[in-house]
Amino acid sequence: MNPIKKYFYPIIILVIFEAVAVTLWLTKHNLFYLFNFSYIGLSISFGLFLFIKKNKHARRVVQLLVGLYMLVYLGLICRENMQIEGFWYYLFTGVFEAATIHYAVAKIFGPLLFGRGWCGYACWTAMVLDFLPYRVPAQPRKKLGWIRYVTFAASLILVTALFLAKVGHIERIMFRAFIVGNVAYYAVGVILAFAFKDNRAFCKYVCPITVFLKPMSYFSLLRIQCKKDKCIDCGKCKRVCPMDVDVTDNSRSRKNGTECILCMECVKSCPKDAL
Repeated sequence: MNPIKKYFYPIIILVIFEAVAVTLWLTKHNLFYLFNFSYIGLSISFGLFLFIKKNKHARRVVQLLVGLYMLVYLGLICRENMQIEGFWYYLFTGVFEAATIHYAVAKIFGPLLFGRGWCGYACWTAMVLDFLPYRVPAQPRKKLGWIRYVTFAASLILVTALFLAKVGHIERIMFRAFIVGNVAYYAVGVILAFAFKDNRAFCKYVCPITVFLKPMSYFSLLRIQCKKDKCIDCGKCKRVCPMDVDVTDNSRSRKNGTECILCMECVKSCPKDAL
């Protein structure tokens, strides 16, 4: 097979991220953006390369490379609140930096291209939760998705209240909110995973970021497609999907279609290479 065709997706992802990196570097006059998006692009492309090579740890490698970089380096060392509170904070201050750029690329406009890929390859919360024992849901999906809108509203109300009250040292508060928020997310995520026997329960019911991701992912260009002429309806793809997506349905309105995190578990499990 032509190497360019075989490695098309790693190459195109790298090109896209490099384009973002160079554009932001030149427009913002900040070398950090060249490093930041180049690193993320290289990490994701490397993971896709490993996937093509059938390395079973491909996605986990990307999760650790990107997730730890964002949590430890950007969050703890650079003291940037990369949670949704940080996005509201920078938005209210009218600064297109850090969290606002991150959200624009990864969670608002990016999903038009790669859907919920952020959830599958870069989220530092899911990075930890995916190490828990319930990779495949042991119970039917609960009707608790409304909780995500509560947490989304709560984050917005919190930051709005801080601005209206003209609280001093708000940058310091945002960093503390990042620490407390992450601890809370991990705690709730682990509890829900064991309660529902589902590693991704937090993602399905609580995570406020999905309020941005779901509607944009509906129009995603990069999607898992089923080759109907090869599919034998064995059901293996549905049984291994951590997000309960019916990948045999190619319509955009397929069951839990906006939940797909492009983890490729369905692709790996298909005995007929129909996905």
